[in-house]
Amino acid sequence: MATGVLRNAGIKGIACAVPDNIKRSEEYNSTFGADSVQKFINMTGIKKRHVALDRQCTSDLCYVAAKNLLEKLNWEPSSIDALILITQTPDYAVPPSSCVLQHRLGLSEDCITFDVNLGCSAYVYGVWMAATMISTQNLNRVLLLVGDTSNFGINPNDSATAMLFGDGGTATAFERTEGKEIKYVLKTKGSGFKSIIVPAGHARSRGKSNMEASDYALSMNGSEIFTFTITDVPKTIKNFLQQYNISDDNIDKYVFHQANLFILKHLAKKLNIPMEKVAVSIDRYGNTSGESIPLTLVDAYGTKKSSGTARLLLSGFGIGLSWGCIYLDIDTSVFLPMIYTNDYFRGG
Repeated sequence: MATGVLRNAGIKGIACAVPDNIKRSEEYNSTFGADSVQKFINMTGIKKRHVALDRQCTSDLCYVAAKNLLEKLNWEPSSIDALILITQTPDYAVPPSSCVLQHRLGLSEDCITFDVNLGCSAYVYGVWMAATMISTQNLNRVLLLVGDTSNFGINPNDSATAMLFGDGGTATAFERTEGKEIKYVLKTKGSGFKSIIVPAGHARSRGKSNMEASDYALSMNGSEIFTFTITDVPKTIKNFLQQYNISDDNIDKYVFHQANLFILKHLAKKLNIPMEKVAVSIDRYGNTSGESIPLTLVDAYGTKKSSGTARLLLSGFGIGLSWGCIYLDIDTSVFLPMIYTNDYFRGG
């Protein structure tokens, strides 16, 4: 079973950059009708989103977050032993966008650098990867970047997705820290791979002459995703908490993937926890895919002037189907305030 405890890896900083370009749900009244838009707002909770400009890519947002974080930590770029980028919207089909970021950030040629293709579960998997590299290898510092942009692969005429996704790039700095523990469980149900899918645009669709424009956009089976989320996810969380003897009193905040407000409320009900303990950012940032957990953490703690320890239960779930949980404690002083940017890589 993919569960365990990773030791001696601590989080030293988390930063998030979002586009300085806001789209409000009401702007779609002329496209989908005011009644439909209001129903969407009531169900999802999304009132506005930060959306990337046409030239702005995932790597641009991750770069701004990482650059600010390294400066805040006063870490030399040459001290980073590994860089992991998790995204489903890379700059290019090839090369990996992590290589572009290694260059832009001025990291050493000795830095391990690679991309990972994951969506909604990206952050819990990424924490596991980064902490594992420190716990089991001779690495001291790892930089985890998670982000996505919705200006690619979204059908603007699809009411289910056009108003749903927000954009962002995040950076999390890990460093070898004696005595720190991160508990985890990770799961996969690949039989549901078609539940969230972009059917065309890669090898499986090559040579097909019957592909339509909609096949190149994201498609979601809402009922399948909802059933999975309110069945498999809370069951896994309950088993995880029981396995490690973690009670609700040991958790200050539950930080779930921000799928939509309706799902967040159902998860709280299934887990018998008050919504006051569930961090929510979807109303102002939308569904921000794999970066929704660190973005929500920055939103919750980034502006607080007082520091302290927060005991967190993180859970990401969705595309794949893939899901998991992380339990850790973290000093709230590690969070940078939200960064707003419209910068992009002119050399790209």
